[in-house]
Formats: sequence, C-alpha cells, structure tokens
Amino acid sequence: MAWLALAMLLLGAGPAAAAEAVDGAALSLAWGVPFLGLLLSIALLPLLAGRLWHDHDGKIAAGWALLLLLPFAAVFGPAAAAATVWHVLLEEYLPFIALLLALYTTGGGVLLTGRLVGTPGVNTALLAIGTLAASVMGTTGASMVLIRPLLRANAHRARKTHSFVFFIFLVSNIGGSLTPLGDPPLYLGFLQGVSFFWTTEHLLAEFLFCAALLLAIYWAIDSWMWSRERPADLAAEEADYQPLRIEGWWNLALLGGILGLVLMQGLWQPGEVVLLGLPVGAERLLAMAGFLAITLASIRVTPRPLREANGFAWGAMAEVARLFAAIFVCMAPVLAILKAGEAGAAGPLVALASDGAGRPIPWVYFWASGTLSSFLDNAPTYLVFFNLAGGDPVRLMGEGAATLAALSCGAVFMGANSYIGNAPNFMVKAIVEEQGVRMPSFFGYCAWAVAFLVPVFILATFVFFR
Repeated sequence: MAWLALAMLLLGAGPAAAAEAVDGAALSLAWGVPFLGLLLSIALLPLLAGRLWHDHDGKIAAGWALLLLLPFAAVFGPAAAAATVWHVLLEEYLPFIALLLALYTTGGGVLLTGRLVGTPGVNTALLAIGTLAASVMGTTGASMVLIRPLLRANAHRARKTHSFVFFIFLVSNIGGSLTPLGDPPLYLGFLQGVSFFWTTEHLLAEFLFCAALLLAIYWAIDSWMWSRERPADLAAEEADYQPLRIEGWWNLALLGGILGLVLMQGLWQPGEVVLLGLPVGAERLLAMAGFLAITLASIRVTPRPLREANGFAWGAMAEVARLFAAIFVCMAPVLAILKAGEAGAAGPLVALASDGAGRPIPWVYFWASGTLSSFLDNAPTYLVFFNLAGGDPVRLMGEGAATLAALSCGAVFMGANSYIGNAPNFMVKAIVEEQGVRMPSFFGYCAWAVAFLVPVFILATFVFFR
C-alpha cells in the first residue's frame, strides 16, 4: 500500500512536474531526517524485529519515502515533489538498477562447478581472483560468480564468516576500481566524460596497495582460524575436493555485451529525449533497454538446472531494488544540499574541501567522498564531489588528477564500510545468509570495517593523498 500511495502521489502531480526543481540552498538539514530514519531501519530492525523487517522491508522503506515526499509536496508543491522523484528514477535509479540487474543475472548464470578445499591459500586465491575480475565483470558480476564457490569451499568449516566479510571488502568493492564497468561511481564518471582507461592508469597503485594489504591480513586471519578447525571437519572437506570448471559460457559472452553498452554510452551521444517532462540522453535509454534485453537473453539461454546448482535466486536482487529505490528518493534532498556548496546548509562541510587559495585538498576529497559513500549510495555521492571539484572532466583528468583519483578511490573503496555503501554488499550478505551462514549485523559489519579497512585507508592517505 505504501508504494501504491507513493505512485498515486507522483502520478497525481503529472509528468510536466519534472520541469520544476527545488534549489538545494533552500533546504534545511531537517529534510535529511527520513533518510537517517531509513538508514537506522536498515541497521536496527533486522536485529530488533527480524521477522517484521523480513516480511515488510519494502513497505517500511516506502513509508520513509512517503514521510519525505508528503511534507515536501506540502511545502514546495506536488510538482516539485514529483520533479525530484522523476529525476531520481530516470537519471539515477533506473540506469543503476538496469545495469545491476544485467550483471546479477548474467553473473548468476556462470557456474563454477567442483569443490575446492577452503584452506587459507585457496581462499586467498579465490579472493584475489575475484578482486581482479571485478573490474572486468563489475563488482556485482564477480560477486555473483565467486561467492558460491567460496561458500562450497568452506562448507565444512566452522569458522568462516570472516571470509565473506573480506569478500565484500575486496571483490564487492575495492576490486571494481580499475574500469568504469567495475563500480557504479566510475560508471557515472565515465558518462560525465572521464575516459574509459583513466582509472586503470591512475588508480592502479592505490588498488594494488589496498588489495595486497587486505589479502595479507585475510591470509593471516584465515590461517589462524584454520588452525582451530576440528580434524574431522578438515578431513571431510578434503574428501569433497573436485576440480573447478566453468559452465554457462553464453553468459560470459553476454557480459561482453554489457561492457559494449557501457562503452557505447561514452562514445555515442545522439541527443536527448524528453520523457515525463525530463530530458534524458537517448544513449542512456538505449543502454537501459540493452541491459534488460541481456537480462532476458541470459534467462532464456541459461538452463534452469544450472541456476539451481548455482543457488541462484531473485530474493537478493529484489531486496536491493526495493531498498535502493527508497534510498535514492530519501537521499535526494541530502545530495541537493551538498550540491548547493557553501550556499547550502552543509556549507561548513563543503568549505573544508578547499585550501585558502581555493585549491581542492585531495585527502579531504578521499575521506569526505568515502565517509558519505559508506552510508549514502556511492554512485550519486561520487557525482556530488565530482561537481564540487569543478565538474570539468578534461581539467580533472589533467591538472586535477590527484583530486579525481582521491574522490574516485574514496567512493569505490569506502563503499565497503557498511552493507549499504554499495549494492553488491547487500547481495552477498543475503546470499550467504540464504545458505545458512550467519553474517555480522549492520553495526557488527561496520566494526569489522573500522578494525581492518580504516587503518588501511589511513595508510593509503599518507602514501597517495597528502
């Protein structure tokens, strides 16, 4: 009912409403309360009222969206409320979710059969392979392909939660930092004009530094955990060893099609189409249609037994789609306030990003974009700081390269700091829990991030962003 009421509110405002917008400078920080409430719901309700959350998470999320939009419509008018949501849906949410859906479906159609023994060496190798693959397949695709082999490899181990936490750190986030296909923030940067291989060249050192440190830390932890396993469990795991082989090669070809559509959006821009009163790039609409076509093709060409063997289910994707729809809507005024720069309610925060001469401070961009990306979605957060740094891709790729690298690393790397920082985080959590493995709570996961990620990021700051 909550989503129906939301749809009626927007349809009642009419498509022409999309021509109107509210200046972020006119908004107070109070408009961020529904977003904060949504974050707290995601964090606390699974712990305090797990059944309620599991059965009604979409309704609760839609309720927070309505709690924002109804007062917003009363203060600024229904047209302004509709304009905000149409913009979020057409410019941000639908392109984001269409790409995510295509990567999720094709990635879930690639099956690594066989069973490895989850030794520290094997587990570390799987994480390293996934970290490298994420920039080619996307963090979502790599996560979907490799999370189940990691689950099978460690099926007999009693102590394995840490493996899936580090999987999120590395495969679902840091691994996606080398190409625009790797992670949504870089994809949005590519659409803004950043060249495809700029991130490969300028983020490679930061990527290798953080990935190598985290893999070494993981190997040490897993070696200690392995030493505490019971001999009977280790014997059972070794007896189940089977060499890996790949099934679902058609889906790897479809992943190549996704890569082609991503490149197309940067190379071919025929003009804009007015849809629901909002101008949208024709290439973006074509890409969304292509992503949906690839999704349907993957469903058609992939045998059902293969997906069943892969443990593929739509539940994780549906949960992400529901929650991120509300997240994108509720964070719209927060991002508008930030976009207003020093004229907005967050002016003091924005002013910290430049020195006395007005030059951007790279380490501030790294931590500011990263901190917000930990709890806001990292894709639109990237855009806020991209525009805050001037928004000119040519200048940022040249004299502003240090700033662009800092904000890119912050948005991609620190999306790993919470379950809601990047969409694959939630997907991996849901898949692992579907297999009966208990994952840390929202705050428990954040504690893991503070213990292991934050120290690595502090070191990276001194090495790369001073």
